[in-house]
Amino acid sequence: MAFAADLEVEDALNPVANEVDNTAITPLSEEVEDLKKAALELNRDLLILEEELLFPANTQVMVFLSVDTGTFFRLDAVKLSLDDKLVASHLYTPRQNDALVRGGIQRLYVGNLKTGEHQITAVFTGIGPDSREYKRAATVLIDKTDEPKMLEIRVQDSTENMQPEFDFKEWEL
Repeated sequence: MAFAADLEVEDALNPVANEVDNTAITPLSEEVEDLKKAALELNRDLLILEEELLFPANTQVMVFLSVDTGTFFRLDAVKLSLDDKLVASHLYTPRQNDALVRGGIQRLYVGNLKTGEHQITAVFTGIGPDSREYKRAATVLIDKTDEPKMLEIRVQDSTENMQPEFDFKEWEL
């Protein structure tokens, strides 16, 4: 039976067994790090390529929502239709509503559209003046060209008629 002191003596006498080959470990770990970095770059490139294939710039349309209210309207839900086909809908939590009122912008829809004229309709439901249920729709006709199209649907308070207003704004690229 060997004692711990005997093992320490044996280890001290055999310095080759205790040496660690740092030259073999360092290049391998660097190679692993390089592979990780290459995999991340490849993943990023694939995501960009996938987005370009799914949503080519010449057919791309994006619709955003912004809210500048609080006095006359509290948004509960929105439904977005494109050429009479429902393409997006969203129910809002109080936290999401608060974020929109504080200046946030929500991306409602990203998709493809052929060139030509198209109708976009947004139906808003919520709580309007005098704490009553409120439902209103806003529609716009757009002419899609070969360029990407970006629209913002704005919900704003109108102090003149004490009602919310819904309008569309096209962003310039």
